[in-house]
Amino acid sequence: MDIINVLREIIVDIMDVEETAIQEETYLIRDLGAESIDLLEMSVAINTRFHIDVKDDDLFLRQFRLVLTEAERLETDPVQYLQGRFPFLSPSRIREICGDLEGGPSLKIKDLIAYIQFYLP
Repeated sequence: MDIINVLREIIVDIMDVEETAIQEETYLIRDLGAESIDLLEMSVAINTRFHIDVKDDDLFLRQFRLVLTEAERLETDPVQYLQGRFPFLSPSRIREICGDLEGGPSLKIKDLIAYIQFYLP
């Protein structure tokens, strides 16, 4: 199964965006304008299409900043701490997100792919 193509189908169906706009480096919220209802529908569709248990907060990195703040409060390595909470993200991707937090929501299509790949049976 080609995960990105299935994700494209899901996102096009839910958000009515052009398929060509959906690339691995595309920001789901910044570039495509996904709203909370879109994310909810995506979560259900991903659960159905890939047969995985989707945890919305993890999939959409909703607690990322909170976990980062917790790591700083505990004075522990933030990348290692974040990877413990988001094991589907590579250390390099975590560093990339940490460096991009000022720009707004940092969730990319490649993060959805990583989540799906990690939890596929």
